[in-house]
Amino acid sequence: MLEADLLIIDVNLATMDPAIDSPYGAIENAAIAIKDGEISWLGPRSQLPEIDALATPIHKANGQWLTPGLIDCHTHILFAGSRANEFEQRLLGTSYQEIAAQGGGIASTVTATRLADRETLYVNGKERLNSLLKEGVTTVESKSGYGLDVENEIKLLEINQLLSEHHPIDVHSTFLGAHALPLEYKDNSQAYIDLVCDEMLPLVAERQLATAVDVFCENVGFSYQQTKQVFERAQALGLQVKCHAEQLSNQHGSELVADFNGLSADHIEYLDEAGVEAMARGDVTAVLLPGAFYFLRETQLPPIELLRKHKVAMAIASDFNPGTAPLCSLRLMLNMACTLFRMTPEEALRGVTAHAARALGLGDRGMLKVGMRADLALWNISHPAQLSYQFGVTDLSNLWILGKLNQ
Repeated sequence: MLEADLLIIDVNLATMDPAIDSPYGAIENAAIAIKDGEISWLGPRSQLPEIDALATPIHKANGQWLTPGLIDCHTHILFAGSRANEFEQRLLGTSYQEIAAQGGGIASTVTATRLADRETLYVNGKERLNSLLKEGVTTVESKSGYGLDVENEIKLLEINQLLSEHHPIDVHSTFLGAHALPLEYKDNSQAYIDLVCDEMLPLVAERQLATAVDVFCENVGFSYQQTKQVFERAQALGLQVKCHAEQLSNQHGSELVADFNGLSADHIEYLDEAGVEAMARGDVTAVLLPGAFYFLRETQLPPIELLRKHKVAMAIASDFNPGTAPLCSLRLMLNMACTLFRMTPEEALRGVTAHAARALGLGDRGMLKVGMRADLALWNISHPAQLSYQFGVTDLSNLWILGKLNQ
């Protein structure tokens, strides 16, 4: 007899499991059982084993669709201040260089974040996580990167830990000390990279404040050699690596991630076929960020056809941040991935479930499969494509995290 803490019946499953030979890994007229926070059984309702109906809570889904909880695998949710004034200035014709010369751009966010107390940053992060939770998001990656000194980078990562402990969403921290050059190092980028490697990274590793390290490898960020230096130090300390790569030009950051057996290369609008081939060989996930593409009014599309050709897994994320993607909605990203990047609705949904889990190195979620975390989103839709097709409607019926009902 099947024992379960929860049984969901009269449900259609979009498992996203590639082992199931159907679009979306779909199983219609199905049932799914949860035990101890994990999926213990799933399949056609007709094959459901005997169960003690009196002792088992049963949820009737009335033909709705169940997906894995959504995963936002690239965000910058911890910051203070607003850059709405810069948004307005740019629309009125002020250049980014002029704004930066006035103390704007990322420097203004760093200043505001350094001045903010822990409670303010925690509340800001909690409110942004609440917005994602309402959309069916159950796992979020949160990067540091707006402190850019030892004290404030550690502060941001410690707040990430508090959020993960006290918020229903599972928050995974990434250290992004090499995000931009702080003003106090404006004439000596190498000295700042040395600070990242010699002081920040050892503290992050010692205190177990992050599982991965990210670098902005770009002609306006950090060089290939500087990125390699950070990766070497991170890997020596047992941390995984990923990269903001090929967003504005091809600096070969994606190939470097592959050389280090890293998790993901993110943005990648200027990635060439050699870089795609390297990612395929290294099993590196491509994280596509349509919100930044849209907000910056970019025209260089990521190489979707090459990624398909070489079978590189494509994840989708919000990139929520105050400067280039102030769009705290993963559901909106699903639509943009289809409309702007011409991905299919199935590719997009896989990008915020199974492939987003890959981008974070998480093998316990992103699919509906026996043994996986019971992070489940139930949608009042007639087909999974509706999740990409429509935006702004309230179609999330129920959300379970580790088998516990959150909505």
